[in-house]
Amino acid sequence: MITITKNEEVVLDQIKIFNIEYPDGIPVDVLRSDLGFHEYDLVQILEELNDKDLIIFEDNKVSLSGNEKEINTVNSKKDVEELELNMKEKESYELIQSLVDDKNLISKYTLEGHLLYGDLKLTNFRMYHIILSLQNKGILKTINKDDGEYYFLVK
Repeated sequence: MITITKNEEVVLDQIKIFNIEYPDGIPVDVLRSDLGFHEYDLVQILEELNDKDLIIFEDNKVSLSGNEKEINTVNSKKDVEELELNMKEKESYELIQSLVDDKNLISKYTLEGHLLYGDLKLTNFRMYHIILSLQNKGILKTINKDDGEYYFLVK
């Protein structure tokens, strides 16, 4: 699922309308004049939609990417970030569940390595933020043993 803002949704809907009329790509000026957005704001929105692989934006022309994806719309970029963090948190929790041993323990370095270099490919900041969030929610606890630091997954 891809999360977009209301403004991104407005632009995407307009691109879907113009896509039939401009099969070789919709000029940015046509979108700008129809939507009434400032050019800088429109380009920012188009770049966001391009990064999310919903459109193709190049040479000041826009076209649909053809990828059918489920879209969720929220009010602001902050809402997008919070929703994505919650989704990453859930994915991280599922990963931790698959990695813990029969005592619900996992080595600190093993977990951090999987979060950084595994399928999620989190940044250092996001990884520590998620671990801290899971600890604050009482889902994950730090345990010091004789042979190193571990995380305990509370069921």
